Amino acid sequence: MATVDWLLFDVGGVLEVVDDAAWPTLFAERCAARLGMTPEALAQRLDAAELPDAAVRSGVEEEYWSRFGAAIGADAETLAAMRADFWNAYCGTANEVLLAEARRLVGRVGLAILSNSGDGARREEERRYGFAAVFDPICYSHEIGVTKPDPRAFEIALAAMGAAPDRVLFIDDVPANIEAAQALGMHAHHHTDDPTTLAAIRSAIGRRRSTRGEATVI
Repeated sequence: MATVDWLLFDVGGVLEVVDDAAWPTLFAERCAARLGMTPEALAQRLDAAELPDAAVRSGVEEEYWSRFGAAIGADAETLAAMRADFWNAYCGTANEVLLAEARRLVGRVGLAILSNSGDGARREEERRYGFAAVFDPICYSHEIGVTKPDPRAFEIALAAMGAAPDRVLFIDDVPANIEAAQALGMHAHHHTDDPTTLAAIRSAIGRRRSTRGEATVI
């Protein structure tokens, strides 16, 4: 792999330890149990509520939860508890290994985020993990209006970075997103565990220069 100038990270499943394939179902089951209904009944009510698509729209969070609460007949206290549960599940826990590596590389290589997201994610993840101190730009799907693996999501991130595709290493845990990035000419690494991802990062960066100008091996 050629040396790259940018590392572009996914969030859920990479910078955050969370199972994106499992937590939404588990969250729905907890909501249903709290209300004394089946998950199927809950799903039917929410489908009928026509919730706004918070994955590709910003400024709809309050509308989303208002309709959510009305559809299931939740009082204010119950709805607040569900929202807190949702964001805790959504954000998981920090991947301290990869975040420590990213912090170590600030000023040595460009660091950015491209993440499928829900409206409110920037606030919740910043509060927990302080991404903005490490990554710039941060491209959330609910703010850019398109989700991975749509090529437009990657094109928006590349434009925000001001980077050519072959100067970027994209790191994600979803094979379809990896394939989409590669189709645009980006280098891509499928994250399955921290050691192999760290090795891929260090291989892609290679020998670079520090901000003082002296050669640095990282």
